[in-house]
Amino acid sequence: MTDASLTPEDIAGDSRARRNVAVLVAAQAILGSQMPMIFTVGALAGLMIAPSPALATIPISLIVFGSMTTALWLSPLMQRFGRRAGFFIGAVAGAIGAAISAYGLWSNSFALFLAGSYVTGIYMSAQGFYRFAAADTASENFRPKAISYVMAGGLISALIGPQMVKLTTDATVIPFLGSYVFVVLINLVGMALFLFLDLPKPTAAHRAATRAGAGRSYAELLRDPRIAVAIICGMVSYALMNLMMTSTPLAVVGCGFTTGSAADVVSAHVIAMFAPSFVTGHLIARFGAMRIVALGLFLLALAGAVALSGVELYQFFGALVLLGVGWNFGFIGATAMLTQAHEVHERGRVQGLNDFLVFGCVTIASLASGFLMSSGTDTQAGWTAVNIAMIPFLALAGGALIWLALRPRDMLV
Repeated sequence: MTDASLTPEDIAGDSRARRNVAVLVAAQAILGSQMPMIFTVGALAGLMIAPSPALATIPISLIVFGSMTTALWLSPLMQRFGRRAGFFIGAVAGAIGAAISAYGLWSNSFALFLAGSYVTGIYMSAQGFYRFAAADTASENFRPKAISYVMAGGLISALIGPQMVKLTTDATVIPFLGSYVFVVLINLVGMALFLFLDLPKPTAAHRAATRAGAGRSYAELLRDPRIAVAIICGMVSYALMNLMMTSTPLAVVGCGFTTGSAADVVSAHVIAMFAPSFVTGHLIARFGAMRIVALGLFLLALAGAVALSGVELYQFFGALVLLGVGWNFGFIGATAMLTQAHEVHERGRVQGLNDFLVFGCVTIASLASGFLMSSGTDTQAGWTAVNIAMIPFLALAGGALIWLALRPRDMLV
């Protein structure tokens, strides 16, 4: 399935796609570094000003909720006006959200801090579409590799983000305020990268089709087994990763380790999330997306098992590394499955629906994370509850994947 505006030369050589991938990798690395920063300090900053410890992860939940509610309007907007417009909107929102959060910390206002977190979610939603933009100009063979390479840009953000936390956490009298000010600067500088994108402009026919609502309805899309299972696997992979990652800084610090140790664990986790991306696309091309998704789900289960084995620092590192690799295979594999299951004119609707549902589940997971962490008699009991909660959702995704694999090929329409 290719875009009508692509030339045979573009498709044959993928030169246009490779240029766009390079720009999107840089955007993922530079602009994307704000997410590991915010996910590292968000719950700790929330704990500092929240009226109750159980509400400490609400700021992270609001970011994900903002991403969820943005996806349904941002994806059609990009279908109509182009990816670049959506990416600029995301970067501007990232700067505004961080500024509001910083002011919330300065004024000791948890409500303002939450408002800033929601606006930051608009950036998170836009960043999620980098992977789809990489596929827009790619041939069918290069598409999973393009998605994978863009996700690999997160490896650099994994190195930059947590280290910036260490440099900025105590840079101001109010803890974590400097981190949010730095995020404002990242967005203002990084948005210039989108000027170098060479993506196809929406044609008049595509814009008309978008306005007219051409293609299958949301209900019809969800009745397609390929789309339904891809979305389920994407939801479970991302939600369980977020459930565990959001609570990790609280668990590490609560078990007697330092904020710097928590940042190192998160850094190792984010590296594990993106480092496999250099090979994930090749693995998908060779073994198929479904097998890679299955491997990802297995690694997520293994991460939970390691976390349940104890709360020494090496066990936190081991669990979070496995969690990162499991997310990579599960989420990139699910994305590749999705791009193969819809027509070009359905792109905005399908991708918006996917990210709405994925980040809806991630929102629930991040909310649940704080409550699960505070549900036990101590930090270790809460951490145990977080990891046990993963089991039924892994069973759901694994069952859906097996169901799809067993369906006759001629019924997958």
